[in-house]
Amino acid sequence: MTDLAWINAAITSARPQAVGALLRYFRNLDTAEEAFQDACLRALRNWPANGPPRDPAAWLIMVGRNAGIDGARKRKRETELPDEDHISDTDDVETPLAERLDNADYRDDILRLLFVCCHAGLPNTQQIALALRIVSGLSVAQIASLFLVSDAAMEQRITRAKARIAADGAQFETPTAIERAERLAAVATMLYLVFTEGYAAANAREGETRAPLCEEAIRLTRLLLALFPSEAEIMGLLALMLLQHSRRTARFDANGAIVLLDDQDRTQWDHRAIGEGLALIDKAIRHRRPGPYQVQAAIAALHARAATPAETDWSEIALLYATLERLQPSPVVTLNRAVAVSKVDGPAAALALIEPLAKPLDSYFYFHGLKGMMLRDLGRDAEARAAFDRAISLAKSPAEAAHIRMHLDALASGKKSAPDLRAV
Repeated sequence: MTDLAWINAAITSARPQAVGALLRYFRNLDTAEEAFQDACLRALRNWPANGPPRDPAAWLIMVGRNAGIDGARKRKRETELPDEDHISDTDDVETPLAERLDNADYRDDILRLLFVCCHAGLPNTQQIALALRIVSGLSVAQIASLFLVSDAAMEQRITRAKARIAADGAQFETPTAIERAERLAAVATMLYLVFTEGYAAANAREGETRAPLCEEAIRLTRLLLALFPSEAEIMGLLALMLLQHSRRTARFDANGAIVLLDDQDRTQWDHRAIGEGLALIDKAIRHRRPGPYQVQAAIAALHARAATPAETDWSEIALLYATLERLQPSPVVTLNRAVAVSKVDGPAAALALIEPLAKPLDSYFYFHGLKGMMLRDLGRDAEARAAFDRAISLAKSPAEAAHIRMHLDALASGKKSAPDLRAV
């Protein structure tokens, strides 16, 4: 590994710890980020010649803190320094800093940093962009490319997010046990947003471009689980991501068309990721503290365990969706349960289940697609065509529209296809 390669790996790994600690010291996101960047520049100058420090995170924290203080002193004529206890520490040696990283400060610093990024006042897109910039260290250009917007637009989005956080004020005190649990839930939601932003890519080409979003969400969730190893819901979240991401290469064909779960080549699935995901969900379930992520991961696990589509345990999947409805009621959850119900009890039962969802999901592509399939299977072809036409009008990508046209063509030819529209 070249000097730059191992330095980049060390900095990437240490970034959440270091920026989190610097945020606690300076209580300002911009100052913490600038201090970390200064520390990184010094690492690039010093580490190749002197070798890696015993603890890169501790080194970056110490050097970044000193750089931030020096910068504040240079600006003293224009801006009064904060109180000493906000920006400094009487201990300047690396060893005690490294020791503190093994204690609660280390865990709470990273949790605080992630929590700041998922500030409740920010739109989801700004939460994701801020987390990718501050926690993951992606450049503005890289994030803009992932979201298919200009660099200037992404810079503005991130700047607005920082301004909102500064205006509302961030919480820097060590969280209580209750606050920590609340923050964990908020952070888990934000990380899953990052994952789904990549997973729900509109077509094969975009899916390849945005796959790093899924991978970064998995990396950050691994970090969160390392900090809170007994949290069953974080285990469930990581398992869910791994199991869903394991099918990434099989979800689209060579032309960018959607390939449904039953039609996917299961030899293309990432079985190493599946094995890790299955082990995680089994471990989470043993804690006997069920939550929405664990239930969703358990559903994904049943699909992953089935060697062929015919071996899928749809009865158990339907029961798990019913459990998820109780834990996290949502029209979309009910829609997904209807897919399983159609497999177990037939299209009439599934159609009865989704009919009450017509109003809340009227603008939802998948609702009309699934409704069309149920109507088609019941022989109500005219109504099925109307539902498919509505689905096409709501399609967000050529791949989605082409998928529905395939069902319309099958309807015209008298053929039938599987109703698991969501299982991709």
